[in-house]
Amino acid sequence: MRTSVLKVRYIVLVCLVAISSLRTSAQSISSSDGKFEIGLGLGPSFFLGDLGGTQGVGKTFVKDVNFPFTKLMKGLFINYYPAEFVGLRVALNSGHLEGDDAIIDNKGGAERFRKQRNLKFQSKMMEGYAALEFYPTVFFEQYEGLEHKLRPYALIGFGMFHMNPQGEYIAPNGDKTWVDLKPLRTEGQGMAEYPDRKEYSLWQQEIPMGLGFKYYIKETMYVGFEILHRKTFTDYIDDVSTKYINPIYFNAYLTPTEATMARQLAYREPLIDPTTRPFINSQRGDPTENDAFFSGMLRLGWRINGDNSPNGRARRQLRCPVFY
Repeated sequence: MRTSVLKVRYIVLVCLVAISSLRTSAQSISSSDGKFEIGLGLGPSFFLGDLGGTQGVGKTFVKDVNFPFTKLMKGLFINYYPAEFVGLRVALNSGHLEGDDAIIDNKGGAERFRKQRNLKFQSKMMEGYAALEFYPTVFFEQYEGLEHKLRPYALIGFGMFHMNPQGEYIAPNGDKTWVDLKPLRTEGQGMAEYPDRKEYSLWQQEIPMGLGFKYYIKETMYVGFEILHRKTFTDYIDDVSTKYINPIYFNAYLTPTEATMARQLAYREPLIDPTTRPFINSQRGDPTENDAFFSGMLRLGWRINGDNSPNGRARRQLRCPVFY
């Protein structure tokens, strides 16, 4: 799917304006005030795309989460707080995404077509993003110290992630290997015969958005949890988006070995049902919805300069909520 350049530019502009206004309103706060935090996160991640899912018509939200393919995501982050009610975050995460039509429980409904399709993929994933965190309860708090305090937040940002979808190729001797799918052009990407199907990039843009909370164990340390959804601008995280192509074109664009792999990985129904059917130009994926993924991260963070001076300047200035 094509990225909307105007939307991306608008998002970046909004973020820049927001950051500029925050700097203006918080110009009396310096980095020596104990306003930095660093931390790490760990938790499950889930893929939402064309492959896998549950009964009925495929959806792009939690309805089609396949828990057996839950993968672990881990990451690092650093935050800066120009004001008590807002934070600026930069984060790096790595993980793994996977989907498989074989896991679908076929009840004879719309899901039977995905089950018969029999496609599967896996992909390593790395992402980096910048986000704004907003703490709405600040406006209803009085400040009496940091220990044992709960603070919820919402966040939204902009980032990039790297993917590399792979498919499982079964050789004539039965050996199974995972091979990169992008070079195989499984849906005719970059072929002159399919001019509307451009080659996709392994680097893609995302909009992370979510909710979370922090619980301060002590003044300089907290634990927390957040759910973070990533809206993406690509339908090719799983290398599946539109219609089947005529497999004869693989011979013109790929080596003989690659063409053999591409024919199997583009159309895997014969692996479970040798009965042939007309499939060229029939639906392979849903081009009307982009892929997405989300994570649930347990987070542990520290204020890195909360005790940066003998007189405890940061300790006096940094406050956390006590609810009325």
